[in-house]
Amino acid sequence: MKTTKIGKLTVSRFLLGGNPFSGFSHQSPERSREMVHYYSHENIKKVLFEAEKLGITGTILRTDPHIGRLLMEYWDEGGKLTWLAQTATEVGDNSTAVQKAINGGAKACHIHGGVMDHLVATGNTDEAKRAVDLMRKNGIAAGIAGHSTKVFEWAEKNLDVDYYMCCYYNPTIRDERPEHVQGAKEMYREEDRKAMTDLIKTLSKPVVHYKILAAGRNKPEDAFAFAATKMRPQDLVCVGVYHRDSPDQLRQNVELFNKYVK
Repeated sequence: MKTTKIGKLTVSRFLLGGNPFSGFSHQSPERSREMVHYYSHENIKKVLFEAEKLGITGTILRTDPHIGRLLMEYWDEGGKLTWLAQTATEVGDNSTAVQKAINGGAKACHIHGGVMDHLVATGNTDEAKRAVDLMRKNGIAAGIAGHSTKVFEWAEKNLDVDYYMCCYYNPTIRDERPEHVQGAKEMYREEDRKAMTDLIKTLSKPVVHYKILAAGRNKPEDAFAFAATKMRPQDLVCVGVYHRDSPDQLRQNVELFNKYVK
């Protein structure tokens, strides 16, 4: 598996995403509930151990309470994946979520994309700076995510981080509220993907490309082939899986990554 560096952290360029584990399908409330029921701790741990066998060394998981407990069990059972944490709005403000990541053993942390969209749109970016300062103070790799190109245009001028999480799509506008709303109408527009991938090539930090599959709307082969044309040597991709649909999904995705990403 190809690797890259995020700050001082070395990780595989394919990262396992965790949205399905926490019930975020970005398809429908019914689909999200189905994921929650399917992904017991035992089923999630099976995926994490499979990821290790496939050469993946990092996973992006939220700072919600069940993930903290899950990772404790997984590591106690010999798991070796590195946790790159995503802040979760339900646990408190950004600094509270960052502290949960630190306390839980994360080696990197980034502010949730919807939150960053909202902070930049409303001009409340000092909150992001405080959260990043806390990451820096505790020696973990620091990052931000976003669905809007405006987030990274602002960050390039105003924020010192180790990595960006750039979403290929901007499904819902977060000007009014930062959190994801289950059941909200989502839009996956080609113009948004083009705008983000055009911007990525100008950014100064390693980029984790995410939602390349448009939450299951894009064919995997097409999605990886496209992403490979937009990824720089320092960049990574993050993809979640739902093994109830296809028990071999993770292996197939890794094979596509290895086929297209050089």
